Amino acid sequence: MQVARGGRRRVVITGMGAITPLGLDVETTWQGLVSGRSGVGWLTMADTTNYPTKVAAEVRDWQPERFIDRREARRMARFTQFAVAAAGQAIADAGLDLDALDRERIGVYLGNGNGGYPNIDEAVRTLLARGGMRVDPLLMPKALPNMAAAQISLQFGLKGYNGTMITACAASTQAVGEAVEVIRRGDADIILSGGSEAGIGELGLAAFCVMRAMSSRAEQPEKASRPFDKNRDGFVPGEGAAVFVLEDLDHALARGARILCEITGYAATADAYHIVAPPPDGEGAARAMSLALAKAGRAPAEVSYINAHGTSTPMNDVAETVAIKRVFGEYAYRVPVSATKSMVGHAFGASGALELIACVKSIETGWIHPTINYETPDPECDLDYVPNVARRADVRVVLKNSFGFGGQNACLVLERFDPDR
Repeated sequence: MQVARGGRRRVVITGMGAITPLGLDVETTWQGLVSGRSGVGWLTMADTTNYPTKVAAEVRDWQPERFIDRREARRMARFTQFAVAAAGQAIADAGLDLDALDRERIGVYLGNGNGGYPNIDEAVRTLLARGGMRVDPLLMPKALPNMAAAQISLQFGLKGYNGTMITACAASTQAVGEAVEVIRRGDADIILSGGSEAGIGELGLAAFCVMRAMSSRAEQPEKASRPFDKNRDGFVPGEGAAVFVLEDLDHALARGARILCEITGYAATADAYHIVAPPPDGEGAARAMSLALAKAGRAPAEVSYINAHGTSTPMNDVAETVAIKRVFGEYAYRVPVSATKSMVGHAFGASGALELIACVKSIETGWIHPTINYETPDPECDLDYVPNVARRADVRVVLKNSFGFGGQNACLVLERFDPDR
């Protein structure tokens, strides 16, 4: 049995699938990220007349029947459609022959934050205008956050461990970390893990606008999301899904799988500070980073790249910068840090999964995507954010950060696969 230092079962990524504002597959998404292309445009999924936020990173021209049987797709909310489509891609990418595998040993573990918000929007309008008995009879199975994971198991006949992580913006990073632990303890050989979100609608728009959390830039939508830039004014809502095939290393080697990278560290912590604001000293986030690195057996100076949470909000970007400095010391000024949200917006519970694509592809290709719209340095955010242009690098160890409302922190460590580790 292949085990890492400390005697743990080793877990690798062998396949990926994605539906994002930059493209309907992994490669198109990655090419968009490396080229610094923004997926942000005018918000079309709700009437923005009465709201200061006018922009969003939407998945454009979505046609679920390209990926899912038309009748089945009608039974799914948009976030579930995204998840099923990304899962199908991941299964194909990993070369999984499901008929030759024990489906009771294959699970699903997804992250989600909002469930079917747009379906609830529609149901409330119907309730008020036409009465409760005219509400969509499929409202509950469309709106429940666990239905993305449930539908993946249904569509592909996967009978193993099944779960949904709902920890706001940390959800999909935490879901991947917990899926790794499920495999390590022997309860599954393969888990499809990641996250999905499609919460752009009037209810979500109203909720975040009254909090003054979102960008109110009214010109040039592609410049609205600007993590770590001095003139950032809030996050840009996004949507999408990314699903990964996580696999026990022995199982992957036995079937001759292509190994994309290994997940070597994971940690989750709580700030216990505030319902939405991070502590200014970044203590909880720093603790999550330190624990994840310790579990991976890596010193901070061994990290090649940090994929930041990087929301483009005034407080969060400063807190994350402070947290990185707490963990990395002087090396914090030399390690590249970039923010995927500058191009795909903030997909809430799915954001970590979308960003994990960048982590895996950076290890595979030796490219680090930029943080776009970084124009005016902020004295409080003074690290190397890979401004505006992609960079070549020898990427061996990646730290992925995700921090959510409620003080939820989750971090992953990914590494180039080394059979002798």
